[in-house]
Amino acid sequence: MELELRGKVGVVTGASKGIGRSIAQTLADEGMRLTIVARSRDELEAFAASRGDSCLAYTADLMSSDAPAAVVAATIERFGRLDVLVNNAGATKRGDFLTLPDSDWSDGFALKFFGAMRLSRAAWPHLQASRGAIVNIVGIGGRTGSAEFAIGGAVNAALLNLTKVLADRGVKDGVRVNAINPGGIATDRLTTRLRSFAAERGLELSAAEAEMARAFGVARFGQPEEIARLVAFLASPVAAFCQGSIVDADGGQTRTL
Repeated sequence: MELELRGKVGVVTGASKGIGRSIAQTLADEGMRLTIVARSRDELEAFAASRGDSCLAYTADLMSSDAPAAVVAATIERFGRLDVLVNNAGATKRGDFLTLPDSDWSDGFALKFFGAMRLSRAAWPHLQASRGAIVNIVGIGGRTGSAEFAIGGAVNAALLNLTKVLADRGVKDGVRVNAINPGGIATDRLTTRLRSFAAERGLELSAAEAEMARAFGVARFGQPEEIARLVAFLASPVAAFCQGSIVDADGGQTRTL
C-alpha cells in the first residue's frame, strides 16, 4: 500500500530507542524527512547520521516548558513545513499509590501530557497549513486502571481525552488527531519488568516472558515495528477518515468496549 508520505516532514519524540526509534525508522523508510527528539544525544545523532540531510537530531528535555516550541521552530527552519507530529515521549513511574511522592506525579504529567500538549499547540498552525496529522502514543493503562500504575493510568487517560479534544478542533481546522494505545511491547522497559518478574519467581527470562504474557491474557508481546506501522498508516492520507480514533494495539489484552 502506498501511504503517500514521501517528502512530508514529521517530528517524532522519544525517538532514541524502543517504539520511538522504530517509528522514526519506519517513517524515514517511507521517505519522510524527520526531526527526531529525545534527551539522549548519542542515539539520536547516530540515527540522523545514517539518514543524511533528511533527518534533524534535536536533543531536548520536553519537561521544559520552552522546549516544544523550540523543536517546532527548528523543524520549520530546517525543512520549511510540518506535516506529522508523533507524540511518543514519556515514561511514568510505577508503584504503590500511597508511597508515590508528588514529584513523581509532577514528572509524569510534565513530560508525557504537557510535553504532548505544548508540542501540539506549537505545531498546530503548521499542521493546519499542511492539513497534517498528530498521532499520540498513549497506552492501555489509560483505559483500564490498575493499582500499581496510578500515575501512568491518570496521565494516559488525560492524553486520550486531549486526543478527542484536539480531534474535535481538528475537524474545523483540517488537522487529523488520533491515538494508539500500545500494550506490552518488547522494549527495554518491558525487559526490565521481565527481569524483576523472573527474579521474583526464580524463572529463566524466556519462561518469565511466557508466564507474564499468560497473566496479561495475550498470546505474545508486541514488537515496536508493529506500533510503528500503525503510526505510519494513521499519519498518512490513506487514513483520511480516521479522526479521534483510539486504537488499542495490545494483542487483545483490553477486553472492555
